Amino acid sequence: MARTKFFLDTRRTKPGSPSVLKVAIGHRDKTSYISTDARLLPTQWDCGQSMVVNHPEQKVLNLYLMGIMQQVERTIFILADAGSLQSMTANDIKLEIERKLNPSKVEAKEQAERRKNLFVRRYLAFADSKKPSTKRIYMDTYKRMVEFAGKKLETLAFEDITKEWLTKFDSHLIPQSPSKNARNIHLRNIRAVFNEALDDEITTFYPFRRFSIRNVATAKRNLKVEELRKFFNYPCEKHAQQYLDMFKLMFMLLGINAIDLCNLTAIVDGRVEFHRAKTNRLYSIKVEPEALEIINRYRGEKWLLNILDRYKDYKDYTKRMNRALKKIGPVKRVGRGGKKEYEPLFPQISTYWARHSWATIAASLDIPKDTIAHALGHGNNTVTDIYIDFDQSKVDEANRKVLDWVLYGKK
Repeated sequence: MARTKFFLDTRRTKPGSPSVLKVAIGHRDKTSYISTDARLLPTQWDCGQSMVVNHPEQKVLNLYLMGIMQQVERTIFILADAGSLQSMTANDIKLEIERKLNPSKVEAKEQAERRKNLFVRRYLAFADSKKPSTKRIYMDTYKRMVEFAGKKLETLAFEDITKEWLTKFDSHLIPQSPSKNARNIHLRNIRAVFNEALDDEITTFYPFRRFSIRNVATAKRNLKVEELRKFFNYPCEKHAQQYLDMFKLMFMLLGINAIDLCNLTAIVDGRVEFHRAKTNRLYSIKVEPEALEIINRYRGEKWLLNILDRYKDYKDYTKRMNRALKKIGPVKRVGRGGKKEYEPLFPQISTYWARHSWATIAASLDIPKDTIAHALGHGNNTVTDIYIDFDQSKVDEANRKVLDWVLYGKK
């Protein structure tokens, strides 16, 4: 049977100040405490008789405390009679008693705790902890969830994000994101928040045990060497030439991403050095003569290239560039107005193809996988990666080998 008594808690009280009188509940070698509304000085509490003394309202207080103790002992008796007491901890008993003594206060406390650990609150806090570029991806997922669930999203607990919810959310994404792999980004973002909540013991619920996120094989995103030569040397329209040149430069700089290309600031000792936006990892690329010729043609004022001098941001430029690249090919005018009709060489091409093409051609030249991985920034900061960093010449040699083969047919 649980043990109960009143306890004047003077442990954190300043001398001369009244202390909170509590109900101590002892059970299975543990003790939990329930605070009462009584605040007493040590001289106003008779521990032996468990009574208020020397207090102007001692009669009222003693009646109040008697009622509390009766409710405490009655609740414990009911739990014991139901056979529940043996499996409960002292804290479990305390919570059950608090529900009887002050149900509205307990409900408000539980609601506040639930609000603090609601899925969307944890999701937004998780997104805020990420660097800006990653946070934008998480906030895009949040926007999609709001479109799907509306205001109800604000009230969802982790346990409400079931396999059925995830399946319906995935279906909701299809009109905007027909690609399964694109939709998987949103689902992985949700899963990451669940993983953190599990680690923090916020929830034990995990729908991803039954809801699997599987990528599907993607279509080709690289050009063969013959196709690349044809694309590089194609006599495209004048306005498209700058975009073709930037695609060439991306290829010559190891398939550098558009955001990193736009943010380059200088060439130092024949190299461009930057922290890659995706991983924040320090990156160093030797600028070969062919790449330098393109850079000199498009020199910027604040930046190495004039891209951000002319466009509001890298996203705006990348969209324009991808549209232009997809049109490169034979053009003819039809009708009285002379409307242009395009026959694109590679209608699906995008800036990312420069990266895939470099890696594919490097592999075809028997360049070691470790060197290709390091060139693309795919290392995991392991001890091996650190040693490879000291031998950057391996990557420099690999790039020269790729350029000689693509540009001049030399192996």
